[in-house]
Amino acid sequence: MVEASVDRIRPVRIEDEMRTAYLDYAMSVIVARALPDVRDGMKPVQRRILYAMHGMGLRPGSSHKKCAAVVGEVLGKYHPHGDAPVYDALVRMAQDFSMRHPLVDGQGNFGSVDDDPPAAMRYTEARLARIAEAMLTDIDRETVDFRDNYDGSQREPSVLPARLPNLLANGASGIAVGMATNIPPHNLNELCDAITYLIDHADATVDELMQFVKGPDFPTAGIIMGTEGIEQAYHTGHGRVVVRGRTSIEDVERGGHQRIVISELPFQVNKATMVAKIATLMKEKKIEGISEIRDESDRDGMRVVVELQRNTMPEQVLNNLYKHTTLQNAFHVNMVALVDGQPRVLSLKPALQHFIDFRRTVVRRRAEYDLTRARERAHVLEGLRVALENLDAVIALIRASKDAEAARNGLMERFGLTEVQAQAILEMQLRRLAALERERIENEYQELTKTIGGLEGLLADPAEVLEVIKTETAELRKTFGQGRRTKISAEEARDYSMEELVARGDAVVTLSDRGYLKRLPIEAYRLQHRGGKGVRGQQTREGDAIQQLIVCETHDWLLFFTDRGRVYRERVFNIGEDLTRQTRGTPLQNLIAINAAEESVTAIVAISDLTVDQYIFMATRKGAVKRMALSQFANIRRNGLAAFDLKKGDALLGARLADPDNTVIMVTRNGKAVHFELDEVRVRATRSAGGVRGIRLLDKDEVIGMDVATPGAQLLVLTERGYGKRTLVDHFRTTGRGVQGVIALKIMDKTGPLAAAVVTAEDVEEIMVGSAKAMVYRTSIKEIRTLGRNTQGVQVMNKLAPDDQVISMSAFKERSWEEEEAPEPPKPAAGKTAAKPAPKATKAADGGKATTAAKSAPKATKAADGGKATTASKTAPKASAAPKSAKATESGKTTKPAASPKAPTAPKSAKASTDGRKSASSQLKMELPPDEPASGKDGASGGRKKR
Repeated sequence: MVEASVDRIRPVRIEDEMRTAYLDYAMSVIVARALPDVRDGMKPVQRRILYAMHGMGLRPGSSHKKCAAVVGEVLGKYHPHGDAPVYDALVRMAQDFSMRHPLVDGQGNFGSVDDDPPAAMRYTEARLARIAEAMLTDIDRETVDFRDNYDGSQREPSVLPARLPNLLANGASGIAVGMATNIPPHNLNELCDAITYLIDHADATVDELMQFVKGPDFPTAGIIMGTEGIEQAYHTGHGRVVVRGRTSIEDVERGGHQRIVISELPFQVNKATMVAKIATLMKEKKIEGISEIRDESDRDGMRVVVELQRNTMPEQVLNNLYKHTTLQNAFHVNMVALVDGQPRVLSLKPALQHFIDFRRTVVRRRAEYDLTRARERAHVLEGLRVALENLDAVIALIRASKDAEAARNGLMERFGLTEVQAQAILEMQLRRLAALERERIENEYQELTKTIGGLEGLLADPAEVLEVIKTETAELRKTFGQGRRTKISAEEARDYSMEELVARGDAVVTLSDRGYLKRLPIEAYRLQHRGGKGVRGQQTREGDAIQQLIVCETHDWLLFFTDRGRVYRERVFNIGEDLTRQTRGTPLQNLIAINAAEESVTAIVAISDLTVDQYIFMATRKGAVKRMALSQFANIRRNGLAAFDLKKGDALLGARLADPDNTVIMVTRNGKAVHFELDEVRVRATRSAGGVRGIRLLDKDEVIGMDVATPGAQLLVLTERGYGKRTLVDHFRTTGRGVQGVIALKIMDKTGPLAAAVVTAEDVEEIMVGSAKAMVYRTSIKEIRTLGRNTQGVQVMNKLAPDDQVISMSAFKERSWEEEEAPEPPKPAAGKTAAKPAPKATKAADGGKATTAAKSAPKATKAADGGKATTASKTAPKASAAPKSAKATESGKTTKPAASPKAPTAPKSAKASTDGRKSASSQLKMELPPDEPASGKDGASGGRKKR
């Protein structure tokens, strides 16, 4: 016994067995589960559901029945798997957002476009949809083959006799072993027209068929971007179709802003997930300009509202939504289906041709079935006609017969009838003997004769079969055809450039000594009045300091000039925007290929267009200058280009964009300035050339600033200790280059040497100052007084730490900002009178004593210096006489001086009253952003710190 068993053992290589088993499993999944049949476009589970509902009598005119009963019917008779996949397939065939033509009419909760799950099968009900009848028509007329079910107890169709081109009309998706399919849905009208055309033109090309089939038609509508992906999919079976949701832009009357309304989504996009994604991008500041997003969808349709901030460009927000969310999504077409039980990749024409061939087979088999039944009936009617013509003889024969069998044999022998005819005569009812019934039999026979002739002609002529297919296709189009939902745009989908994604706006770019580059929106720094201390603009390490500060636009090019005379470039929007001022920023070497160990950036120039007819003017610390055409910087490699051949010991200090009619002004640390024409420096044709002398330096002096100017401009200078002033550039006479220059600011111990200098035009409104301790101070340029050359200036930036100093300064004009109003002046105590406060009083310091000057009218302002308060009126530019001072009385009453419009000298101060009372004035409160501390040792909790 054991030896016999051993003889039946067959050695098999494990690799061969695994390969065979895997291939068998893979083909089982491909054929029996995942891929649709090219003929009816259905997977086995879908086919079984429709056939089971057909057998249960759940027709469109019947009542709905519990889905649990349908699932049980499918599981018990046809589908040997779990109930979950059966119910999922049933639910999908009932979802109008998943199927272009739903085949199941559901009642209850069948899910939503937000990916809400359907209710349990015990709560939902279903029946066949009207269009599902086109899938099952003639199934009982032997039009398709039937096979045994999983246990041989039932018969099920191997394919449905689909009159509907379901594979393309509803599409299909599935993942098998080693392959997948993803066929988009199409418009039924277009498919019917293409089928008719292909029947008439068997040699039609794909391009000709595309005159009818324009492209996919998704149930969720949307907009297909371009036809390139469609053409590729229809020619090869593979393609990428980009679908975009439909949006509109609405104006909001209240608030003066706009909103984006999303009314359609790409196919198979989860609306709730998309809304959450937009909210996340808005919160993380990855998409700017959105103030709110809400879902207002209801039973009337989809409506997702994206509220925009004021002055936001909707097109740029839309471009960001298309790029970063599923509002624009790609449908990857992979037209794989089973052809004769084998998976095949299909283009448009083969997919339609296979359906036409299948319909030809169905029509022929139906005609053969009908012909067989017609012939059988005609054969019976021929026997009845014989009996009716020999009625008396037939009755006599039957009455004389011993039994039915003898009567049947007698009829067959005497009248030459077949057994079927004889049996029909024996079973004929007596009512058929009436004259009217006899006429009906004759009429029926004649009709059957015509039917048989027509069916025989149909089967004999293939062209007649195709005409039947065309007729049935036209009826299908007329009954179930719908207009196209998905629009096809001529514009091809493309990857948006950063220019289209980043909104234009002002930004502040800072660079620290350690090479950390940082970009913040200009709104991060609130406007402060003169004398403020600024806010922290960057988190720096100990020993690190802000080296460069520039105000630019997000779409500008930044040219980075290093101390070694090389230049690099980068777009502003490529610098990651920081969310808060306290972050350190991005290392510069992450953006440009700079060798931080050998060189450092000493100048940054912002340029909107590199092709304009302008110049780049450069200067070094030792006073050398060089002029080059801007076009020479249009193509800069990532590793930079040489821009200035420097002498040993020298370093590039600054670079500016210059026009041909500009002049150049250079300022040194010791307060000297030289002013000369731009043409004094000829244009150098090569980047590697050196420069010429721009200013002669004395006593170890060095250049700290260089800028270009136009007539009417002002030179704004700032010392290390925060003292500064404005001086008309016209006050600096134009000389040749290479001279020592004239005094630009009177240097004193309290002011420190000059730290920064910049030329401001008439339209410049604000300045931004950066200190070594990363404090950033923003103020209106009007807060800084215009003074002569040989003056020390006023204190612009106050409360600098002893170890801190001004490093850089930038002047700019913001597109739109609103200066906050000054607080209301304090009310005087009862019984005391005070002068009317000036709304914009400014404080100046001279020799340690603070003097305040009110604008226009001689309104009193407050100053503090050892308890003494002085008031002065600001004179008009062409005043010829100084107003006399008014003496304060013991009672607190002050006599106002009579202001003369022609006072040439500064007004004298008025003596304060002997009781120590000071004149009331408006106090200018320093504004701090929300993330600054509200109070502290510096007394920033409101107003100025008391002395």
